[in-house]
Amino acid sequence: MTTFQQREKVRFASGGTSCAAWHYPGTNGGCVIMAGGTSVTKEPASDRFAPLFQEAGYAVLAFDHRGFGESGGTPRQVVRVDEQVADWHAALACAAGLPGVDPDRIALWGFSLAGGHVFRVAAEDPRVACVIAQTPLVDGRAIAPHALRCMTPTAALRLFGRGIADALGALVGRPPLLVPTAGPRGTVASLTTPDAMDGTRALDPEGRHTGWEQTVAARIVLQLGGYRPGRQAPHIRCPLLVVVCDQDQSALPDPAVRAARQARNAEIVHLPGGHYAPFLESHEPAAKAELAFLRTHLSTRP
Repeated sequence: MTTFQQREKVRFASGGTSCAAWHYPGTNGGCVIMAGGTSVTKEPASDRFAPLFQEAGYAVLAFDHRGFGESGGTPRQVVRVDEQVADWHAALACAAGLPGVDPDRIALWGFSLAGGHVFRVAAEDPRVACVIAQTPLVDGRAIAPHALRCMTPTAALRLFGRGIADALGALVGRPPLLVPTAGPRGTVASLTTPDAMDGTRALDPEGRHTGWEQTVAARIVLQLGGYRPGRQAPHIRCPLLVVVCDQDQSALPDPAVRAARQARNAEIVHLPGGHYAPFLESHEPAAKAELAFLRTHLSTRP
């Protein structure tokens, strides 16, 4: 069971609403901003890694994107990638003002969909000192055909039908049509890849996060195929660590490796296992690599 040192709830403004976050105070001036992908809220996203970063001396700011978890914003459970990227920029401003945080020593940590967001944020904001992208979704166009092959034809048609109905309903103010974030093959879910169902076992094995709603608005199926944040890699000037899992069936390792090779200063760490392996069987080497990266690039910054 994860144990926590001191942490406190904080809130920051983003896009006219309020985002909720956990602040773990640090001791060395560095700070790591963390968030998870799709519908993953701040606790399941960060509970395995945030205490390790804090023990190493870094402050942590782990937050919920607007419309998810304890953050404000309506409609709920709707992924809007531009708004989520704006939330990251707002989190950067919040972290820079936290007690004991050096504004020039702020890192980003994201996994899955948020692992793609951090490519964009780092390319856009020179305040970012370094970035950790863990099993990131960097190229929706590359992974969409594989995701579709992991669905039965009937389930895929039903998912796209629900996605279209959800998008049309949004135009007239109807509530979102929700689908499970992950499900077994044959069900109508956002992802039915072989490792998609590992999420609960990896992120909430003890069932403590009772408020974590593992659903997402169905319109996501119409959006993510065109989301390609990895294309921003050549514009990232700060050090970048990309952690890929060689059997990842949800985000796929090859697009992330290709994106990392386009960055100016990138390291690639290969781990065995599926999409959630850094929270499961590959947790120890993932944590070791990420802490070593932070010690190198966040302990001091010219």
